[in-house]
Amino acid sequence: MQLVVARVGRAHGIKGEVTVEVRTDEPELRLAPGAVLATDPASAGPLTIETGRVHSGRLLLRFEGVRDRNGAEALRNILLIAEIDPEELPEGEDEYYDHQLIDLDVVTKDGVEVGRITEISHLPSQDLFIVERPDGTEVMIPFVEEIVTEIDLEEQRAVIDPPPGLIDERAEVASTRDASGDEA
Repeated sequence: MQLVVARVGRAHGIKGEVTVEVRTDEPELRLAPGAVLATDPASAGPLTIETGRVHSGRLLLRFEGVRDRNGAEALRNILLIAEIDPEELPEGEDEYYDHQLIDLDVVTKDGVEVGRITEISHLPSQDLFIVERPDGTEVMIPFVEEIVTEIDLEEQRAVIDPPPGLIDERAEVASTRDASGDEA
């Protein structure tokens, strides 16, 4: 199974280093020196990581054969793809790889269908499930213990206990109106 683990950003300095936008929870494993990564577009790779370091909060990588700023700049916006064993599991309990969560059905603790996870967004503060609803709209659900109460990989579902207004703002607005339709 192939997973996008990073996107190459701009060149850094004159010796072939690039910034990368990390898209994996395990950059120390997936983006370590010696890792060979496929690319999208495929014509750019495969690329082998020669060195990696953190500078001012950003991960910088240098790839074998890329020795100058021009070579680094040519890689800008390339997606880096790692080959992952689908049976591989994260080290920690209650940790999941994105590919394990994509396509899970999302239901409330009362059994109400919310939709299907189509994407995981990794933000600095927290991860978000991007859930496609049956009507085609999307809702973002924070992947935090207080809201996502259960992940059941066997049943292929995520159970949530959303706070009021997270899933359906219209329901919250409707509950604040009196029977005549005026604001309460």
